[in-house]
Amino acid sequence: MDTKTKELRFAVIGWGYWGPKIARNLESLPHASVTMIADLDERRLTGISLQQPWIKTTTELEDVFRSNVDAVVIATPVRTHYRLAKEALLHGKHVLVEKPLTASVEEAEDLVAISRQQNLILMVGHTFEYSPAVNELRKLIQSGDLGKIYSIETERVNLGLFRNDINVIWDLAPHDVSILLYLLGKTPEQVRVQAHAHLQPHIHDVAHLDLEFDDGMNAHIHVSWLHPCKIRRVTIIGDARMAVYDDTNPAEMLKIYNKGADVHADPGVSYRFGESIIPHIDWIEPLRLECEDFANSIRTGLLPRAHGGVGLQVVKVLAAVQEKLDMQEKDDATLVA
Repeated sequence: MDTKTKELRFAVIGWGYWGPKIARNLESLPHASVTMIADLDERRLTGISLQQPWIKTTTELEDVFRSNVDAVVIATPVRTHYRLAKEALLHGKHVLVEKPLTASVEEAEDLVAISRQQNLILMVGHTFEYSPAVNELRKLIQSGDLGKIYSIETERVNLGLFRNDINVIWDLAPHDVSILLYLLGKTPEQVRVQAHAHLQPHIHDVAHLDLEFDDGMNAHIHVSWLHPCKIRRVTIIGDARMAVYDDTNPAEMLKIYNKGADVHADPGVSYRFGESIIPHIDWIEPLRLECEDFANSIRTGLLPRAHGGVGLQVVKVLAAVQEKLDMQEKDDATLVA
């Protein structure tokens, strides 16, 4: 069997929310199977042993690193990503890490360096980069169909799930930051932030991020665990057309508006109102496409779309936002004192 059809063996570390979803998609790939699952909570593994007895389960993570699996998926809390991914890479395993890649820039840089030294694939779970709707939106931006992009607004809000290990910025904003960098093909020059901790001291549950780019374009990201409605929306404002990507509306996941405003020689503003278009999108589950990219990269040696370097760029933005927030809170504390 050649390398393109070689049976790939995967291990999943972390059997909480994302672990089972990723395992399901890996199992659906041709010439691929999940052969080991690890979690520190033995109760989570009980059902696997009964329903899928051919999969080895363990509460000892070293069992995974010393096994014969080709690749390891890490779906554990953010603070553990670096240690587990590093250990897997040093044991010769390809690695897919749930977002964000790590909890610091230094950690992400180290993982990228190790993966290159070991000649192994390091990938991060930026699932929305694989969304057919996001990719259609990227084509519209990159081709100039929307004209010059003035601004982008994203909303990712709902009631819960509350975390006590990271704030809402590190939990939800990685999705939107990764979407923005993917859509635009560039990183911001400046960041600003406003965030509030309502329910848990020092764990911010609502945040507004402003990103400024070198061409004058700006993006606003609103993330919240405290909102009555579930909203997953990206709005693109171009000088030719506008577009809205709504992940919660399968019937109109992407809508293009032939609307705009122009200033002519006189000081008045004229408005354009044309037809709206809902393009046909061939839908494939983004997580399935993400897993396919991971497997293909292992077989070919080519970098996946959401490779470690991409994860590093997202962590750099998150870290810059967190640094701004820490400085603001330090200044506020000084004023109060």
